Amino acid sequence: MAEFTTVQEVPSETGHEEATAFGLGPGFYIALAMLVVIGLLMWGKAHKMVASALDKKIAAISAQLAEAQDLRKQAEALKAEYAAKGAAAEKEAAAMIERAQHEAEAMLEKARADAEALVERRARMAEDKIAAEERAAIQQLRAAVAEAATSAAAQILSEQVTGQADSALIDKAIKGFDGR
Repeated sequence: MAEFTTVQEVPSETGHEEATAFGLGPGFYIALAMLVVIGLLMWGKAHKMVASALDKKIAAISAQLAEAQDLRKQAEALKAEYAAKGAAAEKEAAAMIERAQHEAEAMLEKARADAEALVERRARMAEDKIAAEERAAIQQLRAAVAEAATSAAAQILSEQVTGQADSALIDKAIKGFDGR
């Protein structure tokens, strides 16, 4: 024969009655369903699958953290390398500027010395030219004076000297050459 289930109606606080089966409320059946699901999961070894999935996730996160640390170390090394290169470039630039200044000063000193030597050489050449011109002028003056003196002497002699005086002067000049 068939059994009948009795349903009791229990008054609730809201004024509605709550249904029960076998005298048990819906909270019991929900808890029982949860226990069955958890039991099935345990029996199906779901907890091992969840644990292994979590372990894999932990390993992946650990690998990402290790990779991030390696990348950070590489970035810091690159930063230090480029900072060193920048400092070396600044030092090299300063050295190049200093060398260029020294070279410019040396070129300026050389140019000054060359200019002074050129001025001195040109002054010496001008003085030599002036001295040569003075000597030439003195020689021309002496030649002109000697010519004028010889012409004057010839004119005076031709006016004052007679035939007998001429021969006496010539004899005297010849004797002067012999004595020498």
